[in-house]
Amino acid sequence: MNATEKYTYWLEHAQYDMRAVKAMLDTGMWVYAVLMCQQAIEKLAKGVYGLFINADNIPRVHNILRLVKEVEDKLQKPVKEEYFGLFETLSGYYLSSRYPDFTNTLAKTITENDARELHRQSEEAFAWLQTLKP
Repeated sequence: MNATEKYTYWLEHAQYDMRAVKAMLDTGMWVYAVLMCQQAIEKLAKGVYGLFINADNIPRVHNILRLVKEVEDKLQKPVKEEYFGLFETLSGYYLSSRYPDFTNTLAKTITENDARELHRQSEEAFAWLQTLKP
């Protein structure tokens, strides 16, 4: 696959995850809605990384902020400051979700408002990330 095909691969999976967020919100599964926001943004960030850096060697990391910072100097559009905070927040949810005990604890702390707000922010960042494709 060339870089554009790999981007499309990541984009399709990211779009699927964004649709899954809505299903999680509809069923009150707030922690999983947040996790799927993280997954969607991570996958799209990896697609963008592949376009600008190396489609054959996308890092196997879950740190969205790191991926975006590595391509930042190659972008024609600056990264909005609030996206940096969102990417850092979402990355933390991925790491937290890997541990069942912590996931249970996290599920008690994420409110519906938290999940819906992270979804809103993620949708905005997702749309922006899609505009980066040359």
